[in-house]
Amino acid sequence: MNDAHDNDGLPHDSDDMDGTADMNATDDMNGFDADDELDGETDDLGEFEGDDSLDNDLLEETLRQAAAIMDPVPAQLQQTAVEAYALYSLDTRLAELTFDSLVHGIPVRGAEDPPRMLTFHTDELTVDIEVTAHGLMGQVLPPQEVRIEVLSGPQLASPPTLTADDMGRFTGDLHVTGPFALRLRTDAEVVMTEWLRV
Repeated sequence: MNDAHDNDGLPHDSDDMDGTADMNATDDMNGFDADDELDGETDDLGEFEGDDSLDNDLLEETLRQAAAIMDPVPAQLQQTAVEAYALYSLDTRLAELTFDSLVHGIPVRGAEDPPRMLTFHTDELTVDIEVTAHGLMGQVLPPQEVRIEVLSGPQLASPPTLTADDMGRFTGDLHVTGPFALRLRTDAEVVMTEWLRV
């Protein structure tokens, strides 16, 4: 009788319980757990991130070594940089380049070897310079007497010096080649221009 009642094709509570048990058993047999899988993915990502950081450091070091071999810094440029640093003083103010005729100037038709015009500027001082094949000339504004040292190459002890008059004008037959800078000594401060290559 019980067997016949169970086989009458109608759903029974015992059938639901058996189905749930079967599903749980299937999950256990497959060893699948959603939480475990997500935790595993997180751990794997952490490992990959660590590997990427290590790879980036190795790549950076490899590129640095390759650059040192394939494109080394010229000895003359390195020496110039060392000398420029040696000339640096905490009491010296930097005059920034605000105009360069090579960059901002308008070409003049028919002009051969035109002078290079440069302007350096601080909050209180402006220096206009003209570099020609015959030397340097320029003016300091506001007008004042200034002692100007022309820095170029390895001449650290006694660089060539120009003197600006009471109108701020100066000139000299100094043929500047390679990197150069001007160090201006006023009554109030010492100002140094940026280094430029002629």
